[in-house]
Amino acid sequence: MNPADPLAQLHPLREPAAIGWWPPAPGWWLLLALVIVGLAAVAWGGLRRYRRNAYRRRGLAQLAQIRSRWLADNNHLRCLSEANALLKAVALRAYPVRDVAGISGRDWQDFLDQTMAGNAGFELRLLQAQYLGEVDGQGLDEHLHQCASWIKRHRVSA
Repeated sequence: MNPADPLAQLHPLREPAAIGWWPPAPGWWLLLALVIVGLAAVAWGGLRRYRRNAYRRRGLAQLAQIRSRWLADNNHLRCLSEANALLKAVALRAYPVRDVAGISGRDWQDFLDQTMAGNAGFELRLLQAQYLGEVDGQGLDEHLHQCASWIKRHRVSA
């Protein structure tokens, strides 16, 4: 050590204590509040959608019961009648009664085809099966599949 060098007499530099992360700056509090509000809005919207589509879930469950009864007893006429009644019930839940309740035949087929998101192509003879004396099972499985697709994906105006 050189006594003539005054810098040599200085103590070594001390680093300041590290800055802690708590409490966060006001900007972080604001960001946290915005994230909480955003998550609450998404959860609320999801819950509303879930409740709004409850009739679709019930309709699909009823259609599965109709299909299982058909597979058990092979009664084509009852299966088609119940499936078509279910379609009407679901449509009455989703659309105004004045638009759905009075339509039948070709108008009912057009309504189902127009409100379907995608290609529906319902067969008129299967939609009117309850008015026929005898019905064969030709196309019945495809018809039930189309019914399920319509229940899942029909468009409802908000």
